[in-house]
This record gives sequence, structure tokens and C-alpha cells, in this order.
Amino acid sequence: MKKNIFIPVVIFSLLFQGCASVAGKKEISDNEINAQAAKAYAEVKAKSKRSTNQEWNDMVQRVATRIAAASGENFQWEYVLIESPEVNAWCMPGGKIAVYTGLMPVVKTEAALAAVLGHEVAHATQRHGKKQYARAISENTLGLIIGGATILGGQLLCKTKNCKLLTGLGGAAAGFAITFFDRKYSRDDETEADKFGQIYMAKAGYDPSESVRLWERMGAASAGKAPSEFMSTHPSDEHRRANLMAWLPDAQRAYAQAPNHYGLGAPIR
Repeated sequence: MKKNIFIPVVIFSLLFQGCASVAGKKEISDNEINAQAAKAYAEVKAKSKRSTNQEWNDMVQRVATRIAAASGENFQWEYVLIESPEVNAWCMPGGKIAVYTGLMPVVKTEAALAAVLGHEVAHATQRHGKKQYARAISENTLGLIIGGATILGGQLLCKTKNCKLLTGLGGAAAGFAITFFDRKYSRDDETEADKFGQIYMAKAGYDPSESVRLWERMGAASAGKAPSEFMSTHPSDEHRRANLMAWLPDAQRAYAQAPNHYGLGAPIR
């Protein structure tokens, strides 16, 4: 009985001790959030299995490089293809990108991969992760977590595999893991990422109409099954497709002005 009571009390006590470091803090700089993302990204790379599929690795590298250039952001960009059945991809603040091999057969084309990466990069360029982290700091409960997250406390709070992996870093990096991997972006953030992502893929030289077909394929892939991690945090619905269709003329103009035109690019085999 004493043991069961003692553990939560210690966790709360340790979290509370960290509160003073973030109390009242409502602003966080790009440098601060990017530094936490870089630590988390290094940990993910160190503890994940890299894909040895050279064709897919080459595709991820060239598509991500083109999308990064199209975004106009001077981040310290990095890209990695992780061997995992998850249908997922993400871009941390500061341009740290991961693609999971489970995504590749679902997207089917290089242009669709560009649509996914355009969307994820837009989250970073529009500072959605930074805003989410700042919101977490300003909230009472999550403020405690960010300020002094312990390994044990983080493990109890995390829902996703990546979050649990990264709480081992402790402190602010653990708090970053909790907010980045376990908290969904707002509907407004998702809509903004869709819009900018479609423009990024067009500027990068990929047919933006493939963004609409992508979400149709993603929806079909999850039909009758529990949604993948990617789909659960990036809802694909008629409203999203309607938005992409409405924005398509602007994206097609950006595509027409792009210095290179790759169309749908290579098929994913």
C-alpha cells in the first residue's frame, strides 16, 4: 500500500520542482524549440532501424530536399527513412524529417510523397510545433511536465511509442516529446499545413492535383481498420479534399512557374 502511494507522490513532487523554471513563461524562441527538437531527433535516429531500401532512401532524400528548398526556410534540414510498418511521417521544428517505410506503398507516387512532406514541412515553417509547445508550458498541468519531466513520469504520461522513447532524455526534451508526439495539432493548424503544403509541392515541381488523390488513397487504406498514427493526427475527410480542390488553381499557378516539372515523379515500387 505504501509503495503504491509513494510513487505518484514522488513523481508529482519532481514535476512540481521544475515548475519554477517555466512559471509565467509564455514565449519560446526558435533557437530553444529547435535545440530540443534536435536532441529528440538524434535520439530517434539512434534508436530506430534505418531502411536499407536504396531506391526509397534516394526518393525521400530528393523529395525532402526539393520541398525544403521550396519552403524558403533556412533550417538545418535532416531527413531519415525509418524501417517501420507505421503509415506515418513528421517534421519536427527546425526541419528534422522522418518518413516511415509503411507510408511508401500507400502514397504510391513521388508526387504524393511530396504532398505528405509538404504538409509536414508546413507545420514546421508555420511554427505549429512551437506554438503547441508554448501552449503546453502556459497550461498548469503540462507546465509542470515540461519543467521537470522525469523518465518514470514521462512513461506514464506518454501514449505513443516515440514519446515513450524520448522521455528517457529527461527535462525539457522529454516535455518536447510529450507535446510533439502526443498532442494533436488544431484543426486550423492542419488546414494551414494543407494549404502551404500544396503550394510547397507545386513550387518543388510536383503536380499539386496529386495532393487530392493522396488523401483519397489514405482514406481507402484505413477503411475498416483503426486509423494509422498518421491518419489519426491528420484527419482525411470530405472537407479536407474540398479545401484542396478549392486551392488547386493557386497551386497550379505556382506549379506553372516552378523551374522544374516532375509531374507525378517516379512510382513507388
